[in-house]
Amino acid sequence: MGLILIENMEFYSFHGHFREERIVGNKFLVDLTIETDMKLAAESDNLKDAVNYQRAYDIVKAQMDMKSHLLEHIAGRILEAIYAELKGIAKITIKVSKMNPPMGGKIGSVSVVMSR
Repeated sequence: MGLILIENMEFYSFHGHFREERIVGNKFLVDLTIETDMKLAAESDNLKDAVNYQRAYDIVKAQMDMKSHLLEHIAGRILEAIYAELKGIAKITIKVSKMNPPMGGKIGSVSVVMSR
């Protein structure tokens, strides 16, 4: 087994509970950890034997383009979409962070982490 880490994917998206957040938008960071058996890919040096992490990024980007009210909803959609399309995955952990959330004080980010 091995891990693929795609870290600090940055998106300007329109997610949030408040109407204004879905109009003005905000910066979001996404980290993705994919656990998979890498033995065959390590031996063959062939993309068809590996989890295509370019495709994983494309899936994350497509989901980040769709508005949501909750970070939990975004993370859950991304997990479902990746499992539906990519094969050979044992486990995924995703972290979705909203930078500078409008919570009434100086806060760097708020994040949710989900695994499946």
